[in-house]
Amino acid sequence: FEKNFNHLGARKWMEENWQKSIIFSVIYFILVFGIQHFMKERRPFNLRAPLTLWSFSLTLFSFIAACRIWKQMAFILLTKGFKQSVCSKSIYVHPVSKLWMYLFALSKLVELGDTLFIVLRKKKLIFVHWYHHFFTMILAWWAYKNMTVGMGWNAALNLGIHTLTYLYYTVTAMGIRVPRSLAMLLTTAQMVQMTGFVIINMFLFFWKNDKLCQIPWPMFLLSSFLYTTLLALFSNFFIKTYLSSTQKSK
Repeated sequence: FEKNFNHLGARKWMEENWQKSIIFSVIYFILVFGIQHFMKERRPFNLRAPLTLWSFSLTLFSFIAACRIWKQMAFILLTKGFKQSVCSKSIYVHPVSKLWMYLFALSKLVELGDTLFIVLRKKKLIFVHWYHHFFTMILAWWAYKNMTVGMGWNAALNLGIHTLTYLYYTVTAMGIRVPRSLAMLLTTAQMVQMTGFVIINMFLFFWKNDKLCQIPWPMFLLSSFLYTTLLALFSNFFIKTYLSSTQKSK
């Protein structure tokens, strides 16, 4: 079925509708903090079963999408080299990956639901959580619309990390206690991911004179800003949550 996916139609839809991602993000922001305010004097919802199902569904999607996109990325990497794996736009049109690149972009809208579970259950909402959800959808839709170079690595790494992250959420939603070391590992993986994105953008900057590997400057600047700030935020979260608490316990 993925071979029959109409990537031209998908791209046309995204060209006509990508700006709506900005509207969705603004609605998301208002809704999240509106619900958080509404829930202040109310009891938290349990939502264990829906959250488990939600997280498991996203685990399954992330795993399948990661496998398909990594298959194509590995092929390009092994047959044409690293530069082509970054610069090639075939990831958007190849039968193996074209559907999953589109669904990857759309999944950023679905993932906004993660935050609703947090505020409805009255769990702590940290800045890095809503900040990254707010901007990644805009970036992903805009990137797909332009068939932006480098996004194959972005999707492959992100989906791989999300497979582990949503699996972690699934297990914890079921009430199973997970070792603290695994939570640390996931945060470390997020930091490694953002470091990878920054490095990819550095390569794109150095290759900017190559006509086959050009990224629009607005996209380059926005993505570089987002990746750098997210790296800083995840690093800060890691230090405060794991290193500081470890020192205090000593």
